[in-house]
Amino acid sequence: MHDAPAPETDPTVGELSEAEVLRRIAARTGRAAAAHVGPGDDAAVVAAPSGSVVATTDTLVHGPDFRLAWSSGYDLGWKAAAVNLADVAAMGARPTALLVALAMPNDTRISFVERLADGLREACDALAPGCAVVGGDLTVSATLTVAVTALGDLEGRDPVLRSGARPGDVVALAGELGMAARGLAVLFGRFRDADGAPVPVDPGRVAAGESDALAAQLRPVPPIGLGPMAAVAGATAMMDVSDGLGLDARRMADASGVSIDLDRAAFGDDPVTALEGGEDHALLATFAGDAIAPGFRPIGRVVERGEAPVLVGGLPYAGPGGWDPYRDWDSAAG
Repeated sequence: MHDAPAPETDPTVGELSEAEVLRRIAARTGRAAAAHVGPGDDAAVVAAPSGSVVATTDTLVHGPDFRLAWSSGYDLGWKAAAVNLADVAAMGARPTALLVALAMPNDTRISFVERLADGLREACDALAPGCAVVGGDLTVSATLTVAVTALGDLEGRDPVLRSGARPGDVVALAGELGMAARGLAVLFGRFRDADGAPVPVDPGRVAAGESDALAAQLRPVPPIGLGPMAAVAGATAMMDVSDGLGLDARRMADASGVSIDLDRAAFGDDPVTALEGGEDHALLATFAGDAIAPGFRPIGRVVERGEAPVLVGGLPYAGPGGWDPYRDWDSAAG
């Protein structure tokens, strides 16, 4: 999961000018199909044919969100793109452009930054063709931070909100649940030193079945293209499952004023990880009737609002579930 070791001639960002760092990033990030004006001016200009722009922002901070011992520059760039593209897709929109702000220590190697740019570009190419970085910002910081704003186009459709679920709707999911959490458990359980500090992943200590879980954590592959497809198919509500299905289903239920009854059989032999593990970036949607969009599978029903916003097999789901940065940061940073 790591980039090749930096050669001795590999300068740090502190040894280069801002203009040179920007030039090297821009040379690797490609051009967005919707960009009328891309990197290099005071602001980008991106086409919005539908007349509406979907916009979202997510920030990755070294410590609570990623560890350099575990993530390469490429991993970080890929993940920073993927998590934002998923939020655009969850609105039923097609991602069109990214704005990326990097706050980096002066001793960050330029090769790391270049590989981060490669990850941004290749995630866009793989998950949302035509989307690319159109601008951003650079600054110095003691803590490596990547902030991405993603833009999207609704292509003439109304946005699909969290608040549209109605009793009788089918609850459906596209993507996997629990894989990223299992990958994180491998990292925390096996790749820390005696003091608890992260150490690089040794491929020889990763079992065959664990490689996919590590990839899901470090380089997630959300079903971006299925978001617009769900909107076309008539999804009544949709959202990105980033903080765990139990927590995110509760958010949808609360926004819609309903309860969501999940089918226990849909979660296999590890329902706790499926319900409480975060960072899978699956798409949770509801559909009227049984005509769900291709790529989605039914996992429950929307019912009239009851005492519990989320049920599993008809029983109230009491687990807190999911990721809360204010509640969970200390344990993640340990």
